[in-house]
Amino acid sequence: MDLKLFWVYPTIMADIINLRQARKAKKRADHAAQGEANRLSFGRKKGERTATQKAKTQAKIHLDGHFLRPARDHESD
Repeated sequence: MDLKLFWVYPTIMADIINLRQARKAKKRADHAAQGEANRLSFGRKKGERTATQKAKTQAKIHLDGHFLRPARDHESD
């Protein structure tokens, strides 16, 4: 192989990573995300939880109130 061509067109190599460390870092990030979600769900006062539940219930009732039901066929009675 001609050395001139080697320096003109260098080979592109990927970064070398330690897979064990990459797995541990991913696991840490997943646990941190899960912890943040748990803090949002469980780390609230009772009044905040009941207010959120009440808002969800009212939204469901409001949405169900706008649901269109199919018209009944009175000719088949």
